[in-house]
Amino acid sequence: MMERVSSSKWMATVASMWIQCSSGADTFGVYSSVLKSTQGYDQSTLETVALFRDIGLVGGVLAGLLYTTVTSSSNHSGFGGPWVVLLAGAIQSFLGYFLTWASVVGLIQRPPVPLMCLFMYLSSQSLPFFNTANMVSGVQYFQDYSGTIVGIMKGFGGISGAIIIHVYDTFYKGEPSKFLLMLALLPTFITLVLMLLVKIYKTNTGDDKKHLNIFSAFVLFIAGYLMIIIILENIFSLPLWAHKFTFTLLLLLLASPLGIAIKAQNDDSKRFLETFSSESSVANDIAYHELPSCEGQVNVALDDEVLFDEEGMNLLQAMCTVNFWLLFIAMICGMGSTLAVINNLSQMGQSLNYTSVEVNNLVSLWSIWGCLGRVGFGYLSDYLLHKRGLARPLLLATTLATMIIGHIVIAYGILYVGSILIAICDGSLWALIPTITKDIFGVRHMGTIFHAITIAGPVGCYILSVKLIGYIYDKEADGDDHSCFGTRCFMSSFIIVASLALLGCLLAITLFFRTKRFYSPNSVK
Repeated sequence: MMERVSSSKWMATVASMWIQCSSGADTFGVYSSVLKSTQGYDQSTLETVALFRDIGLVGGVLAGLLYTTVTSSSNHSGFGGPWVVLLAGAIQSFLGYFLTWASVVGLIQRPPVPLMCLFMYLSSQSLPFFNTANMVSGVQYFQDYSGTIVGIMKGFGGISGAIIIHVYDTFYKGEPSKFLLMLALLPTFITLVLMLLVKIYKTNTGDDKKHLNIFSAFVLFIAGYLMIIIILENIFSLPLWAHKFTFTLLLLLLASPLGIAIKAQNDDSKRFLETFSSESSVANDIAYHELPSCEGQVNVALDDEVLFDEEGMNLLQAMCTVNFWLLFIAMICGMGSTLAVINNLSQMGQSLNYTSVEVNNLVSLWSIWGCLGRVGFGYLSDYLLHKRGLARPLLLATTLATMIIGHIVIAYGILYVGSILIAICDGSLWALIPTITKDIFGVRHMGTIFHAITIAGPVGCYILSVKLIGYIYDKEADGDDHSCFGTRCFMSSFIIVASLALLGCLLAITLFFRTKRFYSPNSVK
């Protein structure tokens, strides 16, 4: 039975979840201060280095192109499958973080700023490779519930920061240089162990939604567990044994999806057997289709009508449409501003006299609330689409409208509340944009087009973070240490950022009216 489970879409889904939750996204705030101090950067230089991290985070066009190539039905070399994309991501993750760690601890000579930017780019460029392999494969497993599976994958990616920080607090608390070394080793090791389990399974079964809902609830449960730990750490000074105990429980929780996968595969097997024992009139409606994979030919029983049409626009065709550019410009305002917030979270906390523990908690909570946005809005978009017929761009407009409030709250120094709102919105964007891309442009080149759209993130971040926030911060800073204290450091910057979020909201509303036809009952998959 275990052999059957290990070669199923459910085991592939669990393997993808584990890779996602080890990726360590959104942890720049933990080591940005030590990077700034050891390399002698001012705030604008740190913002520039962080910008290349952001470019790597969303510069996944190469990942999309590689995924399309190695999973294409025309690829008969045998050297193909999502594992190739995961391997490329693991190599980049190791090189980027290891070289950054070596620079911080003095193992290598202090690199010039352009070289450090390259290290940052490599380390963060690994995430689009992980995301593309896991997310697009998941969409192909569960094409009728793409919003839900994207939310699950993005949700695990979102809480990966909190998970990695919890490991760090358990074993290396107060040593951010070791945190960098851990980022170099842990995601790479886990990816290498699990990558061969992630394959392409193009199947649809009637009970997928039930198990996907369990996965969604499970992600939120882990996020809630991590949030409780963070709150306890804020209230009490937890001893080492308590950290190790909570870490052990976390490992057990993360292992639990394997049981869900086994149960789901057993249910699929029972339905498969029932199909063959049914009367011939039903059996005649079922056909065997041979689907190519890197492992050979796999026979699966499918209903022709539920197969999703994978043909769609390629990147160049998509870029010739108004809808592409509406999404792109809206994401300059949306993703650009959320990246600016996460990059400046540590400095904003310091300007408001937060302790280093409180700043780390802010980063961890960002991951958790981002997870809520990814899972919640992914599920909600499927629910509203299938039950209410509401197009996903309407949720996108709602998200950008909420961001306006979040930025204004941050501008007035209410950092915890503001960061929660922006984190939820950030998670929502990462759940909605891939599914909107699939809905409008098709699933075939989804990874490439999605990552092309998310290039808008660093474009917006450069404008907002380097040219606006960093400039005003340095202008307000006092002394040789380039430090600034008080709400004056960021207030005017985030008022301007809020106005750009309003522009993004208006563009999303325009997209909503333009794409209603894609979400008509005859078009909904």
